[in-house]
Amino acid sequence: MSQLPLSDRALAFAQALVRMNTISDRSNLELIEFARDHLASLGVKSRLTWNAERTKANLFATLGEGKPAGVIVSGHTDTVPWEGQAWTVDPLSAVVQDGPEGLSLFGRGSADMKSFIAIALANAERILAGNAPFAVHFAFSYEEEIGCFGVRELIADMRDAGVRPLACIVGEPTSMVPAIAHKGVWRYRCCVRGKEAHSSLTPHSVNAIEMAARVVGKVRDMAEAFEREEPRYDGFDVPFSTASVGQFHGGIADNVVPRDAEFRYEFRDLPTADARAMQQQVVDYARGLEPGMQRVAPDAGFRFETICEIPSFLGGRDDPVTRLAQRLAGEAGTTLVAFGTEAGLFKNAGIPTVVCGPGSIQQAHQPDEYVTLAQLARCEAFMHGLADSAEIG
Repeated sequence: MSQLPLSDRALAFAQALVRMNTISDRSNLELIEFARDHLASLGVKSRLTWNAERTKANLFATLGEGKPAGVIVSGHTDTVPWEGQAWTVDPLSAVVQDGPEGLSLFGRGSADMKSFIAIALANAERILAGNAPFAVHFAFSYEEEIGCFGVRELIADMRDAGVRPLACIVGEPTSMVPAIAHKGVWRYRCCVRGKEAHSSLTPHSVNAIEMAARVVGKVRDMAEAFEREEPRYDGFDVPFSTASVGQFHGGIADNVVPRDAEFRYEFRDLPTADARAMQQQVVDYARGLEPGMQRVAPDAGFRFETICEIPSFLGGRDDPVTRLAQRLAGEAGTTLVAFGTEAGLFKNAGIPTVVCGPGSIQQAHQPDEYVTLAQLARCEAFMHGLADSAEIG
């Protein structure tokens, strides 16, 4: 299909957002206030929901107040850090220059996923003036990168406000190909308390590292069982669920039996799997080790903490929102993605959802992250089409 060039306004908005430092451990209020003020200048009211410290906020705004509830355009405002990465440009420069795929916008968050938010904001006036018979809702969240924490508050507030959207488009980088499924991401911390002793007196101790290692072995056994036994889900790079341990800490000296140990692990479950049942297997195995530990030290045992639980997502090729995204993006097919998004949370809230946005996940989180201007132009055409869509689907 013919493609209009990216508007100067959309590029300027994208550069403005990329220049804002919204790493997940920092405030995102500069970006949220920018979006709120821009929408207010167009007569659009925004609802903000805050974290406990009121240093971060989600934004929810309805364009087309009074129209039937319609389509959410969703994006997260936080980015991952860049410390230790070999960048050749300033990560906050938002410079436009030639890249591996042509003229591109460089900077942290350019692909993941400030450009999508920027193009939505830059075209808010166009959406307000459009002919679509339904409303368009902007939903911009905090702390997606560390566990999809902000969007949970946004969804709860949306329900409290009586907003019942018909569909949701999450603008994560899919190269503008609608994605209808992704795995979940479930991360946990296991803290082990043993009993210390001089290493010459091991029968008087409970070795926390050794007990932790047994549970680590259980996680590895589960991973091998997934690869060996789980029914395949074609379309994923790894077509079965996975489990892995990412960090392990313990011990203070070679000749001291360690009292404490800690490790972190994750499951990435297929949309057809049950990650909570996976976690319960680990907990049950650990509980089975505790009686032997407690015969030596009554307070020995395992403590589990949840780091994040991001549900998998499974949409459908024939869902109206999928057909809408295909039509707006000019794509006949669909794809699956390996990375987690907020889509599963919207879907679990009863909102049919699809993932579709500019740029490639291959550039996200990388040094010299970029998105091509051609991808941004496709995204802007997508927004124009949404503004004038006669129906969802």
